[in-house]
Formats: sequence, C-alpha cells, structure tokens
Amino acid sequence: MASLVLAGLAACGQSKPQFKSIDLTGADYAKDFQLTDQNGQVRSLKDFRGKLVVLFFGYTQCPDVCPTTLTELAQAKQLLGPDGAKLQGIFVTVDPERDTPEVLKAYMANFYPGFLALRGTPEQLAATAKDFKVYFKKVDGKTPGSYSMDHSAASYVYDTQGKLRLYTRYGSGAQALASDLRLLLQAS
Repeated sequence: MASLVLAGLAACGQSKPQFKSIDLTGADYAKDFQLTDQNGQVRSLKDFRGKLVVLFFGYTQCPDVCPTTLTELAQAKQLLGPDGAKLQGIFVTVDPERDTPEVLKAYMANFYPGFLALRGTPEQLAATAKDFKVYFKKVDGKTPGSYSMDHSAASYVYDTQGKLRLYTRYGSGAQALASDLRLLLQAS
C-alpha cells in the first residue's frame, strides 16, 4: 500500500513540459486535412507520422507574416541539427486562385526545399479552415488582381504521432520554436 501511495505521489510530482507556445494537447479540432501539395500529391497528416509537423496558413503574396514565419521555421529546422530531419514544414495557401502549384513550388524553394505547400478547391479550403479555426478573407485592392488576404497568423505543431500539441503565435522566433520542438522530440 505504501509503495502505491509513493508511486502516486511521484507521478503527481512529474512536471509537464514548459512550452513557450500555447499547449493544445487534447484539443478536439485541427485533426486532419486532405489537400494537394505543390507536386500534385494528395496529403494528410498520416503521411507525416514519425515527424513533427508545423503547419501554417498563408499566401505567397503576403508581404510580411508568411515569409517571416517560413523563415523562422527554416531557422528552427537548422537549429535542431540532425533532429531537423524529423521536422516537416507545411504551408497551406488561403489564396488558391493565384497560388498555383508552380507558384507554390517557387515560393517554397525560397525557404526550405523539403517544406510542402498545400492547396485545395475553395470548398476544401473553407472546410479545412473551419476545422482549424483559421480566419481568412479576401481584401479588394485597386485592381482585380491586386487583392490581399487577411488571415490568421499562427502555426499548429503536431507531435510524431500526428496529435495536435501546440499553437505558436506569429513572431515567437526560431529559438522558441526549436526549444518546443526539442521538448516534443524528447517526449516521443
């Protein structure tokens, strides 16, 4: 009996990882997607089992948030050293009208060649955005083709089992992201 009590107390003393991002462990949304990558292959979360996944919604003509986020993701991958091979970056476009597969290929090559860009039909995008609780809206410009897209500016982080774990705010930095990714790798 005493050993059971001691074991119970020891379990209570174990601390949860101290993430810099918002811990979403156990969240009941953003569970999966079915979207096509820049190479024409339909992808879902199960394709990346065994890897950490950082997923971000944006668009290629975004002037600041999207390139900054993808740059920080590439830097975090580099900071992980050999463990960087266990990280998959995914960019989901909220502008499939302009973000064709060719545009997405060229855009992703600016950050890290192994990162994937996903796109879907307007209906697929709307359903995915709803499931991920992501906001996006087309904002008219001076000409029909010069519009911009307002959109949520955070990333979702999945563990190696494909479970949603973290919500990383825009501008948190590569060091903070790499630290959180290391904690997830240690726990896997």
